[in-house]
Amino acid sequence: MTEHDVDPLRAFLRDADLTLAGLDEPTVHLWIEQDEAGTVIGSTGFELSRDGTHALIRSVAVAPDLRAAGAGSRLAMFALVQAAQAGASCAWLFSRRSGPFWQKLGFTNADRERLAALLPETQQVRLFVGTGQLGTEVAWSRTLTDLSRWTMDQQLPRKPGSALRDERSGDLDSRDSR
Repeated sequence: MTEHDVDPLRAFLRDADLTLAGLDEPTVHLWIEQDEAGTVIGSTGFELSRDGTHALIRSVAVAPDLRAAGAGSRLAMFALVQAAQAGASCAWLFSRRSGPFWQKLGFTNADRERLAALLPETQQVRLFVGTGQLGTEVAWSRTLTDLSRWTMDQQLPRKPGSALRDERSGDLDSRDSR
């Protein structure tokens, strides 16, 4: 992914006040949703642990006008399903502000030190440990075993005219393009 490819996503995540660390790293799996004009209106992603059994969900954000319409849940579920299909059996994330949102998706409060021990090579963990921020973060986790066979047809509908695109390859997710 070139700097040109990641710039619109970086600006979108900056506006959403989310971590920008490692967006262009090969270990980070990212998808963006764009409207008909090509503007980023949503994003989602994850990083896998070295053994592939744990996923750190990250970069889940939606444009303000799409909040409370199910777009965030759909994008989060997309990342969870993708992580499960990649072999992860447990998902983790950091969120100080959106606990109720994540609880609706099956997450429960988790031990941040355990998260850091299981996913030490992920960009967010490296950043938070390196800056001393880990102690102020709130960790969440949930099992993914129920999602390994989930299909994108079970997702909530997207905003008409939008497209979900793999940020690395540029490919549309054909299971979700309507």
